[in-house]
Amino acid sequence: MLQAIGITSAPRRGLPAAVDDLTFEARPGRVTALLGAPGSGKTTALRLMLELDPGRGATYFRGRPLHRIPYPAREVGVLLGDVPGHPARTTRGQLRMLAAAAGVPAARADELLGLVGLADSGDRRIGTLSLGMDRRLAFASALLGDPHALVLDDPAEGLDPRESRWLHGMLRAHAAQGGTVLYTTADPREAARTADRVISIGGGRLVADQEADDFSRTRLRPRVAVRSPHAARLAAAVSREARAARRSIEVVAEDGGRLAVYGSSCAEIGDIAFRHGLPVHRLADEVGDAGSKESGDGAAPPAPDRAPPPDPAAPGGSAGPAGAAGGATPRGVRPIARPMAPVRSAVHRRPDAGPLHPLRYELHRLLGVRTTALIAGASLVVSVVLSLLLARSGHTPLPKALTAWPSLLPLPPAAVGAGVLGALSYGDEFRYPALAAGRGAVQRRPGLLLAKLAVTAGVAAALALAAALLSGEAVRLVYGPEWMHLPPDLAVSAGSWVAMTVGCAWAGLLAAGIFRVATAGVAAVLAVPVLVVPLVRRMLMAPGSRPVSGLPAGLRELIWPRWPYETDRWVAGALGAVAHPVGVALALSLSVLALAYLFTGLQNRARWRSRRIANPGSAS
Repeated sequence: MLQAIGITSAPRRGLPAAVDDLTFEARPGRVTALLGAPGSGKTTALRLMLELDPGRGATYFRGRPLHRIPYPAREVGVLLGDVPGHPARTTRGQLRMLAAAAGVPAARADELLGLVGLADSGDRRIGTLSLGMDRRLAFASALLGDPHALVLDDPAEGLDPRESRWLHGMLRAHAAQGGTVLYTTADPREAARTADRVISIGGGRLVADQEADDFSRTRLRPRVAVRSPHAARLAAAVSREARAARRSIEVVAEDGGRLAVYGSSCAEIGDIAFRHGLPVHRLADEVGDAGSKESGDGAAPPAPDRAPPPDPAAPGGSAGPAGAAGGATPRGVRPIARPMAPVRSAVHRRPDAGPLHPLRYELHRLLGVRTTALIAGASLVVSVVLSLLLARSGHTPLPKALTAWPSLLPLPPAAVGAGVLGALSYGDEFRYPALAAGRGAVQRRPGLLLAKLAVTAGVAAALALAAALLSGEAVRLVYGPEWMHLPPDLAVSAGSWVAMTVGCAWAGLLAAGIFRVATAGVAAVLAVPVLVVPLVRRMLMAPGSRPVSGLPAGLRELIWPRWPYETDRWVAGALGAVAHPVGVALALSLSVLALAYLFTGLQNRARWRSRRIANPGSAS
């Protein structure tokens, strides 16, 4: 059972509310169509029900509002617009990533691909899908959590008749299993043909709530659609001959030289046009909406002016909006009982929920696109080439050659590549939101942040080690094994190299999470050697400052217990790496970014709470 009670959108800039006190229900085991012309408030109503837009009212899914449902994807399947996934991601990769977000097994993705007819297209990229295949993937995303209710916004828009029949067949099958189905449409014929119940709205208000058979009988009737460059003359001729023959024929003029003629046939209209010498460009039989003859587009009629709610104790006091003017309910129109007091509670927006399996989600997100492999491959290739060029001179220290870090570059290629991957970790979240339809990416959840930090650290460490190993092997093959003289502190140098690469990846990740764009993450990575390192060197060389070269030895003397030699060497190496200007600059940048990330998260939460306290009648 899906119940919407008094949902009202927040007006903007003095305009009337797009949805005004809308109340209806969709029952389980039935397909319910929300019918209305473009601009009538259908999509806004769905977004209010799903707690995506601010407003007032209440929507209950089997007796619970959405923000009180622990796992919304397992209760409500949503289809709003196209698939918001990365165009380079495969259909199988997209569903597996969403499966990790919804907390369902990855095998559910392959099961749904077969259910929606995309079993042979699991490796197709989202950007190459046709409209019908894209809609099938979106429908599979809605079914991922095996929800009880389906809420879909014009799911058959733009589909050919065969795809449309398939989609409505799937909706009918879901309802036959006891599920609730609510979808919007602007076509009254589609609503009458595919739904069990039709709820008509206009101007954001409820117009009628009818069974499909009653809707077809009371709202639909045959008409002749005519298009002519002389539509006004043809309309006058048809009306004149109808009066002469004392026939009940109604002609409605539409935009673009179109006419809708009720009570006649194509043959009669064609004969009249021929007798008067008027050209006709289109002549066809249609089934039109009898309630919207003035618009002729098959939309629902505008809502009548609503009278004050009648006394429930009076006879006929429960008449709904469609029958409020006459005090009686028209035949076939379900009376809508109004509550004694309007619903004033805010539409509480559900806090953005992170993925239930953040680590699995992040792995699917990272490895599901070719960008990761391209960036990593480019970093390794550039590292090998630079290492060969540096080793050719014979004067470059081995650590510099293996890390491919010439003095002309602010950072080695592997560190830059790790920083770009870290920036894309959050940048793609905001560019291609996938965690919830219409809700956007989630950037403040600790579980998702920890998963991103862990995955980017692993990728950065692997990239750093691979760059060093491949560069060393390339140098050995080109210049011979005698060139490779490994230093005694190789392990400490390798640890420092990996730590710097991981630090660059985290800097890009945190900056992209703060500014919500991947470019900011890349800029933060490059700012470390370009801006922060010179500033740190200037501070260290300032008069009165103590050199940090003796920091490891000084700290060693302050500690009473004596460490083993290996431990002492590792600690000294770690402190030496941190004391290096690049290490100081990177540690300082990460500290600032982490504090800024924490501050912006707390600031957004405080702003959200203050809005709810200051204005309890509006949504956050």
